[in-house]
Amino acid sequence: MKLSNDVLILVANQFRVLAEPLRLQILQYLEDGERSVNEIVEATSASQPNISKHLRVMHEAGILDRRQEKNSAFYSVADQSIFTMCETVCGSLKTKTERQARIMAAA
Repeated sequence: MKLSNDVLILVANQFRVLAEPLRLQILQYLEDGERSVNEIVEATSASQPNISKHLRVMHEAGILDRRQEKNSAFYSVADQSIFTMCETVCGSLKTKTERQARIMAAA
């Protein structure tokens, strides 16, 4: 399937959002369910303003859902297929690393 340039731009933007280790760490933490901003801050040891910035970016990209309850904001993963994509990338990296290890062992 050949994608239009407009679709390719959307895909590239989605990958750009995920190309940040702290955002992946947040996603990993949210895999078990909804969490408050304070819980995410504690789990990541990052600053609250930094976490809020990354949460906003992922929410605007449609990766996260946000729910407000009084003075607290809660985030959850909007589309669980994001984890399938991460597993695919991890599997590819594992295969590549194993291949490189075999090459180095033979040297």
